Order: sequence, then C-alpha cells, then structure tokens
Amino acid sequence: MIERYTRPEMAKIWEPGNRFRIWLDIEILAMEAMARKGWVPADALARVRKNAKFDIPRIDEIEKRVKHDVIAFLTSVAEHIGEDSRFLHVGMTSSDVLDTSLAVQMRQALTLLIREARKVFEVLKQRAFEHKDTVMIGRTHGIHAEPVTFGLKMALWADEMRRNIARLRRSREVISVGKLSGAVGTFATIDPLVEEHVCRKLSLRPAPVSTQIVQRDRHAEVFATLAVVGSSLEKFATEIRHLQRTEVLEAEEHFSAGQKGSSAMPHKRNPVLSENLCGLARLLRGYAVTAFENVALWHERDISHSSAERVIAPDATIVLDFALARFRGMIETLVVYPERMKKNIARTHGLLFSQRVMLALAARGLTRERAYEIVQKSAMEAWRKEKDLAGLLWKDPEVRSRLRREEFRELFDMKHYLRNIDAIFDRVF
Repeated sequence: MIERYTRPEMAKIWEPGNRFRIWLDIEILAMEAMARKGWVPADALARVRKNAKFDIPRIDEIEKRVKHDVIAFLTSVAEHIGEDSRFLHVGMTSSDVLDTSLAVQMRQALTLLIREARKVFEVLKQRAFEHKDTVMIGRTHGIHAEPVTFGLKMALWADEMRRNIARLRRSREVISVGKLSGAVGTFATIDPLVEEHVCRKLSLRPAPVSTQIVQRDRHAEVFATLAVVGSSLEKFATEIRHLQRTEVLEAEEHFSAGQKGSSAMPHKRNPVLSENLCGLARLLRGYAVTAFENVALWHERDISHSSAERVIAPDATIVLDFALARFRGMIETLVVYPERMKKNIARTHGLLFSQRVMLALAARGLTRERAYEIVQKSAMEAWRKEKDLAGLLWKDPEVRSRLRREEFRELFDMKHYLRNIDAIFDRVF
C-alpha cells in the first residue's frame, strides 16, 4: 500500500528509515541516561553519538541469517561504532525498543490524523454556514418527515467531527507510553531512571507497570478510535450516496471534465468517492477487531500480536489519513441543488405539516388520539390521490369547527420549522 500511497507524509512514518532512526534514538538516549549516572563512560557516549549509523540493506542481509530484526539492527550499528557497541542495549530487551518506537510512530501518525480531522471540521463548518438556510426535507426511515436545512446536516457532521478530534487526541495520550523495564518488566537489569529519561526525551510517559511489553489494551483503544472516525465518514458518505440517487438528486459529487462513470453507460455519474469511503470504513473496523484480539497474550508476553501490528498500524493510519483527505475534498466540491430540494419537498403535497395540524387540534380541545385520526385520514388520502393536504383537511367539519381560517393557514408556514436553526448553529459553533 505504501508504494502506491499518494499522501507521503503519513507513509514516511512507517518506512524502515524512520523506524530505525527511532530505534537508534532510543538506544542512544538509554546510553545517555546511563552515562549521566556514571554507568557508561562519557567519552564512549560521545563517540557513539558521532559514529552511530545503520544501513538498511545490511540490516536486511543480517536478518536473513539471524532471524531477529533488533539483533540485525544492533549488529549493523555495531559495525559503525566498533567496541563502543558494548554500551548499547545494556540491560534491555527487544520489546523495550519495539514498543517504545511504536508509541512514537503512533503518536506521529495520530498528530497527522488530528490535523486532517481539523481540516475536515473547518470544511464542514464552511458548508454549514453556506447552506444554513437551504431548506430540504428531513427524512426518517428514508421517508419524508419535516423540513430541515442542508446546512443543519453539515453542522451535525461538523459536531461529530469535533468529537472525533477529541477522540483522536485522547488516543494520542493513551498510546504515548514507552517502556524500558527489561525482559519481564521488573527492571532487574536496567534502572527505572533510564526508562524515565528516554520517555521524557521522546515526549512519552513511562508505563506505570509493564511486562515485557506495553499492554495492548492501549493499542486496542486507539484502533477502536480509528474505526469510530471511519464509521463517521461512512455515515456521511452514505447520506451523500442517498442524496445523489437519481430519484432524489439533492446533492452530488463533483463530476470533473473528462471523468467517466461507467464503461458501458455513458450517462452515468456515480457516487464513487462516497462508495470508496464506505469500503475503507470496513477495513478500519477490521483492523480494530485485530487490535482487540491482540490484548490477550500469554503470561508476560507472546509474539502473536507483533505480526498483526506490523500490518494494521501502518495500514489503519494510512487508510484513515487517505479517507479524511478524500472526504474533505469531496465536501469542498460537493454540488448542492436547492431547487431540486424544493421540488422534492412539494412531492408529498404538504404532508410535512401534519404534526402541526394535529397539535393545533389537540390544543383546541380534541384528544391527541382523535386529532391524530383526523389528520391521518386526510394524509392517507393525500398519499393515495396526490392531493393537497391542506385542502383535504379544511373540508373536514371537525377541523373547521376548531380552527379559524387564518389560524389554519398559519399552520402551513415553512418558517415555523426553521425558526431555531440560528440557535442550533450558536450551540454548535
């Protein structure tokens, strides 16, 4: 996936060069902490800082023989620093490097995701205010209900993205934990001061207690958050797919010059971006399931989580980064059709006003049940015969006995449904 990925900043986080640089930082910082305590010669630390390097092809070559990535890495570094290599990795186990490095990479990735999620929020906010007063029918169960505005729909999504940003921030804190506590987490061969120093320098917190690894409930929470964000994008994309259906066509993905929608049918303009986002959300939920499976490991650790994380960590962060950017671009260029919205509102011949009439009749002395029966009777006729609801209702003697003509007409004022839109926007923004 990385080779074909079009957003290189996220992809670079998961490239071997970045991973090995972090490994080297961890090793040198651990040596630095030991040198401060006099456990490692200061001149050796200076030489290591000057000479420490790694060679990726050489690491790959060594790993083919030793079948261990950290040993291959340390061997490559040792070839550059010589005898001073005996001061590297003192008292440490491989997971001290691997888990602390993964925390740094996940922190880097989440920082990019937070940045992109903020951009999505800003675009949704912009479109919300642009269409704050663009009236459309609200739908429940896919059926016409009462009026809303397209801007209100965008405000709803913006508010959800704000929650997603908060979730991503919490996840960044949850995962920003390292450990250098040795083979089973007891600090038997390394001092806790080393862990504290390394973590502080890497903007991490030491795990309060660990085994050979950082506990995977943290990782599961992060991947669950990525899945939640992806599910939000799927929710938004599904709505756009519905709005773009030929029978509805109230909003539509931008169709660029030269774009083609079907190899067979030249007329097609399909919601391909939205459909793509729905598919990517399924991937993210799958990665979360794998992260949940990684929580339960044998005793102080096993290695069953490792192979899975090497796939899901880069893939999940790359997929969500791509999905956020794709959704942002789609919303920026989304084509909105206010006139079609008005036509669709008119298709049910005033049925959207049914609740107001029912409530008005109940306020004038009818039971709610009787008022419901009266309005529903005319509403069903309006459905079947495509007649105007107001005209049918005004023919009903009980309606005319309870409501004056002017009062009745006011019940069919669209502005009534939109009178609190500004107040909602004030609460959201």
